[in-house]
Amino acid sequence: MGSLEEHIRLATSMQVSEMDSGEKRLNELGYKQELRREMTLFKTLAITFSCISVFSGTPLYGQSLRYAGPACLLWGWVVVSFFTWFVGIAMAEICSSFPTTGSLYFWAAHLAGPKWGPFASWCCAWLETIGVIGSQALQMIILLCTGTNKGGGYFASREVIGGLIVIIMLPLVAQPTRSASYVFTHFETSPESTGISSIPYAAILSLLLSHYALYGYDAAAHLTEETKGADKAGPVAILSSIGIVTVFGWAYNLALTFSIRDLDYLYDPKNETAGVLVPAQIMYDAFQGRFHNSSGAIIFLCIIWVSYFFCGLSVTTTAARVVYALSRDKGIPFSPVWRKLDPKNKVPKNAVWLCAAISMLLGLPILKLDVVFTAIISISTVGWVGGYAVPILARLVMEEEKFKPGPFYLGKARRPICLVAFLWICYTCSVFLLPTVYPLRLKTFNYAPIALGVCLTLIMLWWFVDARKWFKGPVRNIDIPNDGNLSHQNNGNIGNYYS
Repeated sequence: MGSLEEHIRLATSMQVSEMDSGEKRLNELGYKQELRREMTLFKTLAITFSCISVFSGTPLYGQSLRYAGPACLLWGWVVVSFFTWFVGIAMAEICSSFPTTGSLYFWAAHLAGPKWGPFASWCCAWLETIGVIGSQALQMIILLCTGTNKGGGYFASREVIGGLIVIIMLPLVAQPTRSASYVFTHFETSPESTGISSIPYAAILSLLLSHYALYGYDAAAHLTEETKGADKAGPVAILSSIGIVTVFGWAYNLALTFSIRDLDYLYDPKNETAGVLVPAQIMYDAFQGRFHNSSGAIIFLCIIWVSYFFCGLSVTTTAARVVYALSRDKGIPFSPVWRKLDPKNKVPKNAVWLCAAISMLLGLPILKLDVVFTAIISISTVGWVGGYAVPILARLVMEEEKFKPGPFYLGKARRPICLVAFLWICYTCSVFLLPTVYPLRLKTFNYAPIALGVCLTLIMLWWFVDARKWFKGPVRNIDIPNDGNLSHQNNGNIGNYYS
């Protein structure tokens, strides 16, 4: 009998030792492997890159250019990219230690400790949910307003190749181009159209494009339970996606700015695009001026539309993983429904449909109210980026001996990096709550502070009235005794993460 037990224990120990490093760490954190772990680093990076998207800032380009001119827009991208690296590095370290699909809210729960963990996890979870679903709705709105795409699947290479075509070809077509002096040094405000005469305020608003375009890299963290070697691949995907988008995004903005023919005409309501989408007008002017034909501009816009389609698919993938992770921890109503996996593909199919339905409902008001577009941009950014702040703050203030580092570890550098990252996130969120046009009117008012305030008030009321009694943060569905034998808990009595 004893010999049989020894063989079983030995076999189990060998199974654990041969286990994928990401899965092994997942088990240590209290979760069994349920999603299919088959993604390579390249695929995870591709989806993360698509979530950010080279062209994601296209709708905000004209608005940001109008506030303070080309120099502020382009150098603002460099400044925002620089501080984004602090956030990415801080998140990469945490991701390496906690490679779970719940990512942000799981990180917050663990790093904040048993006393504050449930509350931190609750706040982070709902900020994250607001952000990813709002961002998903925004992608659908953009597609509905600029065109539609049919088909499915995801091919990152197409997006990259399409981006390179636009970046390289547009300035070559738009001859003559603007001078380097104009692109890199010209600064001008437009108080007659924006109502903003304050130079510092105009400069701050001109960075909205960069703030919005340079986030979404946490998608890599949400895919860690499906990625091989996630404790290493997750951080690499986060940092690589930031690096790629930093370069590609700046190159895209440079291509647009060098190709401007007549700045004032871009905003003329009587031009070919009704002064609504400035990048589209820049492309039209370039091809019409060079070839007296706009077919090339239409091809370029189709490339951008397709990139939005892929971005929407990737954001849906991320949002569904957030809902799945929350429902696994019993954090949302009807959790058993949303955590259910497709038996064949091992993906949270019900969560995908839920996210798609909510995003479509959120996008319906745009058909009648233009202010909804600005509000959703602001709310999705504040929610998504604000969700980053909770675990980073917790990591900043926690005792170092309580942190179990992964392969990517900052050591003594974590405090200054986390401090800069947290302050930058606070600044970013505050910018998206500012009025963007003066004087304030019903059609131009930024309703994001009101909408976000209502959401946060409801979430806090829910917590203090009811949720604090039953939501205790992430819950285990697997036990690892000292002998290393994995024991799945299937009796419904799932212990709390802190137990």
